[in-house]
Amino acid sequence: MKIMNDKAGPAIQNGPGPENGGNTIVKEIYIVLTDTGTVLSKIIRRYTGCPLNHVSIAFDERLNEMYSFGRVQQHNPFSGGFVKERAGEGLLKDARCAVFRFRVTEDEHRRIRERILEIERERDRYTYNFIGLIGVILNREICRKRAYFCSQFVVEILASAGLKITDEPAWRAQARHFSQSDHLEPVYEGPLRNYVSPANVVTIRPRRGIRARLLRVPFRRAAS
Repeated sequence: MKIMNDKAGPAIQNGPGPENGGNTIVKEIYIVLTDTGTVLSKIIRRYTGCPLNHVSIAFDERLNEMYSFGRVQQHNPFSGGFVKERAGEGLLKDARCAVFRFRVTEDEHRRIRERILEIERERDRYTYNFIGLIGVILNREICRKRAYFCSQFVVEILASAGLKITDEPAWRAQARHFSQSDHLEPVYEGPLRNYVSPANVVTIRPRRGIRARLLRVPFRRAAS
């Protein structure tokens, strides 16, 4: 069921006001949490206890332009890297999701897009940060050049425009940190393919519970 709010959603750090000279927020960015159903996703769920562990960033409400780090080849679990995703297709064909949005200035929007396009142009030089996930489990940063896992990628991309929606550093960021962020406005929860289908739009008042139901179990560190 789609949740459409009358309000535009909260401004985030470096939004309009004295900090940036009063620039007007004019663009919307979407954060999409999904369950891709892969073996890796199931392993991550065992540690986080949360149902949605894949994070993507999109530039439009219909998610026609959506990016993340994940499988490059659907049937090859070791082919991880930068991906331009298609909602309702491939690994996302039967995915459940939670969609959040927030507004940014035109300049912030431009810087985010430029950084993503830069990575896309050099996508062959980037890889999926499998080792970084081990660092999350051990609560220890493992630095790798040109390597990201999905939530790390989204945090880094936003940081390239001076934006911060979670206090967690990129190397430790998890999907639950996005769902718990007060800077993001819940838009939708349910099957992803229903969200991108115009025939399934239902306008209602925002319901409590998206954040409460998502990712409520704290991350269990290996040392515990």
